[in-house]
Order: sequence, then structure tokens, then C-alpha cells
Amino acid sequence: MSANDYVRARINPVIKNEAAVVLAGMGLTVSDACRMMLTKIAIDKCLPFGVEIPNELTRKTLEQVDRGENLHRAKDAEDLFRQLGI
Repeated sequence: MSANDYVRARINPVIKNEAAVVLAGMGLTVSDACRMMLTKIAIDKCLPFGVEIPNELTRKTLEQVDRGENLHRAKDAEDLFRQLGI
């Protein structure tokens, strides 16, 4: 199949460069990765990765964790299970 159409996308240059380094380590270019992803989408009729939007409770909990609030510590799994009453 010929590849003679173009796709243009705006992306943060830092993200593009970081991805290019990772892809180069795999022997791929950014164009290769885009072509692979679009081919996979066309075949499977869905994104090749999960896209999830956290619910309100999860979002608030993650924000608290980012701020270092309401964190619980355990020295090991046994201590964690004891604290949880398991």
C-alpha cells in the first residue's frame, strides 16, 4: 500500500523529542509510530490504549496525594494489612 498522504499534529516539542528518543531506541521514527498507531486504529476500530477519565472521588484523592495529604504509611505488607483490618 502506498504511503503518500500526510498527517500534521501540534505537539509540545519536549514530548515529541522525548518520544523520538524512546522510539529511536526501538529502531523506529515518530512517523513509524504514527503510521503503526493509525493502522492499528483502522484495523481494531478503537484506540490501541485505554483512555480513562477519573471519577470525582478518584480525582480528589489523587489531588490529595499530590499535596501529600491523608497519606498512610506502612513498614511492610503485613503492617498495611493490619492497619486495614485484613
